[in-house]
Amino acid sequence: MPVINEVHLRHLTVDEALLKLDKYLDDALMAGLYQVRVVHGKGTGTLRQVVRKQLAKHPLVKSYRPGDYGEGGAGVTMVELA
Repeated sequence: MPVINEVHLRHLTVDEALLKLDKYLDDALMAGLYQVRVVHGKGTGTLRQVVRKQLAKHPLVKSYRPGDYGEGGAGVTMVELA
């Protein structure tokens, strides 16, 4: 199954989301993707906070930023892989 350039983490627990994110980042890098979109939703902001905290210390992540208008805004984080 090909790796697409986004991963959906909405409706997952924090632990489930972090496990899925970690595996996805590995798979995305191996598939040759350099920029991916992490869809965490808006909600209470808890998932967004833990996702960005994880991205900040992840060895495969070069940079990340909030999604712009048209990319998903506050419900997504754009990630550039190393």
